[in-house]
Amino acid sequence: MRSGTATLARPAGRAAREPARSDPVAALARRFAGREATVAVLGLGHVGLPLARAAAAAGFRAIGFDTDRAKIARLAAGESPLRHVPAEALRALLGAGRLRPTGDAAALAEAEALILCVPTPLGPGREPDLGHVVAATRTVARHLRPGRLVVLESTTWPGTTRGVVQPILEETGLRCGRDFFLAYSPQREDPGNTRFPTEAIPKLVAGADPQARRLALALYGAIVARPVPVASLEVAEAAKLAENVFRAVNIALANELKHSFAAMGLDAWEVIEAAATKPFGYVPFWPGPGPGGHCIPVDPHYRAWAARAHGAPARLVELATALNEAAPRQVLRALEAALRARGEAGLAGRRVLVVGLGYKRNIADLRESPGLALLGMLRAEGAVAGYFDPLVPRIPPLPGHPGLAGLRGLSRDEAASGWDAALIATDHDGVDYAALLAATPLVVDTRNLCARLGLSGPQVVKA
Repeated sequence: MRSGTATLARPAGRAAREPARSDPVAALARRFAGREATVAVLGLGHVGLPLARAAAAAGFRAIGFDTDRAKIARLAAGESPLRHVPAEALRALLGAGRLRPTGDAAALAEAEALILCVPTPLGPGREPDLGHVVAATRTVARHLRPGRLVVLESTTWPGTTRGVVQPILEETGLRCGRDFFLAYSPQREDPGNTRFPTEAIPKLVAGADPQARRLALALYGAIVARPVPVASLEVAEAAKLAENVFRAVNIALANELKHSFAAMGLDAWEVIEAAATKPFGYVPFWPGPGPGGHCIPVDPHYRAWAARAHGAPARLVELATALNEAAPRQVLRALEAALRARGEAGLAGRRVLVVGLGYKRNIADLRESPGLALLGMLRAEGAVAGYFDPLVPRIPPLPGHPGLAGLRGLSRDEAASGWDAALIATDHDGVDYAALLAATPLVVDTRNLCARLGLSGPQVVKA
């Protein structure tokens, strides 16, 4: 009792400080909060590269790992593979020693936080494909050391972090919550959105246990303006799917309204704009040729797959997905109908220019692009189809479009005249749309661009 009493009688300040010094979680959290740690980002695509830049800009030493050697070489030379990540910013971070791109996985052993930002595409049967997540996790496992935080950012179904990532990491003999810490924080990138760069987007953060969540909050709190803690890994995973399913369903609704209002002789864009004046209870979504990018065309399939696996089919999500996937075909039929109304026999042999291939305005990303789908369908139906996109000089090899790989975009002069019809698939800036209307007998506008620019004429058809 006397020795115990003596121990308790130590000065309060010293007693309060000693546990903190001996607590490795507290020590790592302090290193994150003080930006003293090294952070590794695996996958330097549209999510990983902006995150690595943001971490380095915040003061961390950031390692950017990617298996694409050509991309690593470009980054090391101070070139940016993404238009919305300025090369000047990367060069400044490289010069300061804050950002180190590498293809050498051994460098991951230096990192105290390892963040997986790899794709989660669909397989041949439109089922989830976690191949990239599994491969990246195995890479991390080979270089995992005790006391590290591992974070998955890839969009996936609830249960992936705990049920897929954790077992692979524990194959090393290390144990989650004891030897390493596991978290999930879904990416929320919006490429090209200057109002919401990576640092300004609220970040959901969840941990496999309270200690992991504490560490993840300290890490992201030093990078973004507002980390948002949530109850569990599964809640964070599900929230990301909910965000994108919301958009997918409403895009499908906007396109359905476009067709139904057109049958009534009404302009859907005018109707939606009028409805959007209501300051509550309504969020405007606009018609188009179909959603693109990695998230909206893909994530609803993850949601529907997970729902079916639990015996609760997501019928609304599946219907919206089917409507969105049919949108490019409906645009093609509208183009064909407009040609026939002008006395043309149909698409075969017609010279058709697709304007804009990137899936959204001022972005070169072709993943799941409806413009790319339209170009492929036009060529398949016998049209002499080319494309003009100032951001996409040549189409790279892409899953689902092998016949378009290597196709060169047209110059401004080549796109200026000689076309039976033009199809505006993406409303990029920097295109002379007035000249397009003046030189082309038929312009099918899927974005309401001409009306927004005050351009009109009998040759403009909305679709």
